[in-house]
Amino acid sequence: MGKLAKRNAGRGQISIMQEIVVISGKGGTGKTSLVSGLAATGTRQVLGDCDVDASDLHLIMAPEILETHEFISGQQAQIDPDLCTGCGLCRAYCRFQAISEDYLVMEEYCEGCALCLHVCPESAVSMHDRHCGQWFSSRTRFGPMIHACLGIGQENSGKLVSIVRKVSHQTAQEKGAENVLGDGAPGVGCPVIASLSNADMALLITEPTRSAFADLRRVFDLTRHFKIPCLAVINKADLNPDITVEIERFCLEYGLGAPAKLPYDQDFTRAQIQGQSIVEYHPDKWTRPMQDIWKSAAEILKH
Repeated sequence: MGKLAKRNAGRGQISIMQEIVVISGKGGTGKTSLVSGLAATGTRQVLGDCDVDASDLHLIMAPEILETHEFISGQQAQIDPDLCTGCGLCRAYCRFQAISEDYLVMEEYCEGCALCLHVCPESAVSMHDRHCGQWFSSRTRFGPMIHACLGIGQENSGKLVSIVRKVSHQTAQEKGAENVLGDGAPGVGCPVIASLSNADMALLITEPTRSAFADLRRVFDLTRHFKIPCLAVINKADLNPDITVEIERFCLEYGLGAPAKLPYDQDFTRAQIQGQSIVEYHPDKWTRPMQDIWKSAAEILKH
């Protein structure tokens, strides 16, 4: 959607409509802190929390929920005890062992295949929509926010991520927003692929540790597969200068350019405790670094 959009590089911002997703190969690298800091310095944007399995952007954004929608994915079997004769066919045929000895469907095991429905001679089995979570359309001090919560033990998080992104795009179009700024899931699995595919740009945030560097290489391979331009951000860059230099060399070797670097600072923790972005907590110190990341992103998107 954003590939045909015009860009306004003179302002250091990206014009209608660009989607930037912040991802990392592992959790705990600072994605949400970076997203909230960028949100505090961006303009005309829609926020999308694509980490539906363990969302936390709302802890900083304090969204005012305007709309709540049920997330339904697949179906689940239910056995009517008044019709069930206990013949045992459903238990015998269920390869997922989702039916208990007293003929109750165990939700955590049922895959919704409906085989029990077809083998039951008494028509005691029926299929019902599986409610897997909720997604929300909200208002924040930095603009609209689309976010979601996957139910405990539920699956299809990739599908829920796709809904968050789709609604974020629609909201951005309705509001005339310049950016869709997404807080992606960690790792390289289905939720990350759903967060990333067809985005205009990815910010790859990492730390100067061996594990984080290895995960950076994995997630970079994923962005190359989708041919998505990237900017690397090294968080806590001063904690291990040697690995920071290795990451910089890697970025230059593979065409990522010079990565942005953020120092280790307890301001990040203090800001989260206060329910603030890093820019709100200490604007004189952190506004410029976040603006610089916006400008670097704008330069990459020009090409």
